[in-house]
Amino acid sequence: MKRVGVIGGGQLAWMMGSAAQKLGVELIVQTPSSQDPAVAIAHNTILAAVDDAEATKKLAANSDVITFENEFVDLEALSQLANQGVCFRPRLEALAPLLDKYHQRCYLRDLGLPVPQFFAIEQQEDIAAKIADFGFPLVLKSRRHGYDGQGTFIIRDLASLQEKLEFSKDNPTLFLVEEFIPFERELAVIAARSVDGEIVIYPVVETQQEQQVCRRVIAPANITSEQVATAEAIAHKLLDSLQFVGVFAIELFLTTDGKVLVNEIAPRTHNSGHFSLDACATSQFEQQLRAVCGMPLGDPSLQGATAIMVNLLGYETSQSDYQSQRQQLAAIPQAHVHWYGKTESRPGRKLGHVTVLLENHHPTIAAEIAQTVESIWYSS
Repeated sequence: MKRVGVIGGGQLAWMMGSAAQKLGVELIVQTPSSQDPAVAIAHNTILAAVDDAEATKKLAANSDVITFENEFVDLEALSQLANQGVCFRPRLEALAPLLDKYHQRCYLRDLGLPVPQFFAIEQQEDIAAKIADFGFPLVLKSRRHGYDGQGTFIIRDLASLQEKLEFSKDNPTLFLVEEFIPFERELAVIAARSVDGEIVIYPVVETQQEQQVCRRVIAPANITSEQVATAEAIAHKLLDSLQFVGVFAIELFLTTDGKVLVNEIAPRTHNSGHFSLDACATSQFEQQLRAVCGMPLGDPSLQGATAIMVNLLGYETSQSDYQSQRQQLAAIPQAHVHWYGKTESRPGRKLGHVTVLLENHHPTIAAEIAQTVESIWYSS
């Protein structure tokens, strides 16, 4: 039996549980709290912060391979373990150019992939000159640890930009500035690469955001075959260039003139791929375990016409388990409710998701179903 160590114990690790059982894999989780979702499905748990290298050494002693729930890790500390023979998948060298969003942008640009214009803020006094070509609005991003919309700001004038930078002057936040893309739609694609270099790609999806947090995913996206081919080519180029092993998410902009640009990438399983749990032959979570364990990759194809995934985000501070709303959601035909078992709700926190499967591909019906889910969930 293969033993997989997972650094991080949130819902992404929790959703590996059923796949691990199916594949005969033991999951050992390193996570700071016994209340974290993945503790419930882990064969064993090491209670420690995800950047605790001593704890990761213990994790390595009990695992055949180590993977990551998210990319916010201490590469320097982990490199010492890698030098001692610990097997990380993806390898640390594949993560290194991606953790800082400015370095990530440079990597994408140097690969020849289409990205928005960008620059790093190094000296405050030259900002006005630098943004002259961009105009307003523009996008300001924290270079490290931005997640679920945190650390991303739409800036509408120079005074607001200077105010935000002034506010951050006393802390070590580094920022990236990007041109604002007036996109027609946001897209995402999940891909996976095996130890042998085999790549499989999930259907390209449309993602719909509220306040920079994903609220809805529609699979497949209603785009042209050429746009699908462009997204798939981007995935192939990235995964092969990085020699990546595991699941990889690419967030994209579809511009008003039909071009596909790379927005951000996440070297892990991702919210935009949660639909795969119920809608695909092989979920992204099973695919991750297959990849890191050196197994053949599974079929990523959609098993029906359409899947609509809606995130259940916290809208209050509460200890409720929302049993009534969850029962109403489960009563929607072809609905699959995934509840992450978190003990506290707070605004914006991901508490679960619902996927509804449709036998026909009809954008209007998909929108109506998403609205039904949200009217139940946000009823108060």
